[in-house]
Amino acid sequence: MAPGSRCCLLLLLLLLLGVLGAPALGDPGPLEDVVIDRYYIPKICLREAQMGDFIRYHYNGTFKDGKKFDSSYDRGATVAGVVGVGRLITGMDRGLQGMCVNERRHLIVPPHLGYGSIGVAGLIPPDATLYFDVVMLDIWNKNDKLQITTLSKPERCNRTVENSDFVRYHYNGTLLDGTPFDSSYSKGSTYDTYVGTGWLIKGMDQGLLGMCAGEKRSIIIPPFLAYGEKGYGTVIPPQASLVFSVLLVDFHNPKDGVFVEHLEVPASCKRRAVTGDFVRYHYNGTLMDGTLFDSSYSRNQTYNTYIGKGYIIPGMDQGLQGVCVGEQRRVVIPPHLAYGENGAGKHKIPGSAVLIFDVHIIDFHNPADAVEIETVFRPEGCNVTTRDRDFVRYHYNCSLLDGTRLFSSHDYEKPQEVTLGANKVIEGLNSGLLDMCAGERRVLIVPPHLGHGESGARGVPGSAVLRFEVELISMEEGVPEGYLFIWHGEPPANLYEQMDLNKDGGIPADEFSTFIKTQVAEGKGRLMPSSDPEKVIADMFRNQDRNQDGKITPDELKLKSDEDQEKIHEEL
Repeated sequence: MAPGSRCCLLLLLLLLLGVLGAPALGDPGPLEDVVIDRYYIPKICLREAQMGDFIRYHYNGTFKDGKKFDSSYDRGATVAGVVGVGRLITGMDRGLQGMCVNERRHLIVPPHLGYGSIGVAGLIPPDATLYFDVVMLDIWNKNDKLQITTLSKPERCNRTVENSDFVRYHYNGTLLDGTPFDSSYSKGSTYDTYVGTGWLIKGMDQGLLGMCAGEKRSIIIPPFLAYGEKGYGTVIPPQASLVFSVLLVDFHNPKDGVFVEHLEVPASCKRRAVTGDFVRYHYNGTLMDGTLFDSSYSRNQTYNTYIGKGYIIPGMDQGLQGVCVGEQRRVVIPPHLAYGENGAGKHKIPGSAVLIFDVHIIDFHNPADAVEIETVFRPEGCNVTTRDRDFVRYHYNCSLLDGTRLFSSHDYEKPQEVTLGANKVIEGLNSGLLDMCAGERRVLIVPPHLGHGESGARGVPGSAVLRFEVELISMEEGVPEGYLFIWHGEPPANLYEQMDLNKDGGIPADEFSTFIKTQVAEGKGRLMPSSDPEKVIADMFRNQDRNQDGKITPDELKLKSDEDQEKIHEEL
């Protein structure tokens, strides 16, 4: 074809298009399909709307000139429906598919995909192109299941939540688009309820099952397992999926008893605590999430109490039964055996809280206990043993039952010296030193009522059981109580004349001392045993020098038997 012919043909085509009403150059003409502008896409898109999904969204609808014809915002309610099944105008059905939660789109819907040549009387004119600004808020499907994601879980998990358990948990509740609707944290207290008994929405009932105390979960609940078509008040719209971030603080079952875990039990346990025993122990008290609510260590003082007699919470009364001295155990106590629904504000214990006590037993005893004596070594041929009023020398180490060292005679130059039965040592030690041979070694366990009692002493805690390691070094036969000297036989008939060595009618201190020492040396009598015999003789002289003039006269000298009319012993 010649070039001229081609030019004529092109001109003819342009004229023909003009006659048919073709758009001018630069006008795209009528839209064939919906135009989608995804002007905001969230970084995380876990799910896209598919045909048959239920969706909730907000929108503004305008014409090309910007005039608004409809808005869900103006009505104060989102739009909920099923996408892709013909319940929406075709353009909206197509434009909403593939959207993520929180995605925003501009949609341009041509008339044939909107309200066509008929329009909507008084609202949308015929052949109107519609402009929608849409934000997707929720997507779910009737086939959806609960979505559970474990965010963190403690390494130690001996038990998990089951139906009928009572749980205490914190939560943040949001809609699927992140809009918060409720939080236990804002109320300052956990949400407390039973699981699996219909007190919770179905999705939460299911979502809490299998959790450990201290575990964190994200639970996404579809509407049909939440508040469904009705929603909840003004905070949860109809057909809303709910997202809960849950921290399980603790749980228990009303049928639970006390759980005891033996952390450390001494290899040697000769005795276990029973009802009526008085126990001294240290403890840390925590909630199941690890929150410390009380500690005896912080006070640097043991907790001291009787067990099995109602002085402490029932769970601890039970949990301390059978303990050994030195044992460490963990006692887990359900609230109905602790502080119940009301808790204990003083100790920061919430209502219905499970309590965990890590306990270290320092010692225990019974008010009826006697001194426990264990003979470690007894020499052969032991014929002479200690009796009341004997004077003894001994070494000792004193400690608490947990091994804490208190006192030792080895810290001094000489052994301890005491007259037995003279109330110079605690009753339990005095008893433990009786019937011993020189060279014998014993271990004594002294209960507090035979020791330093409830008040304790310097360096000794109140109500402490004491352990003594004693070794008897020597002993001297004593004299009866109240006596400083006793005769081995009958005293001389002319006692004053024999005692008055210079026969001057008066007995001064030096003559008195010489006479008594001679009697002891000849075996005719003995002094009260003491580390200082001179002091004993000086005391005897003062007793006889009744007018304290420095000498004893015949009228002043009297035997003790003459004074108290007792015939057991005679004594100056």
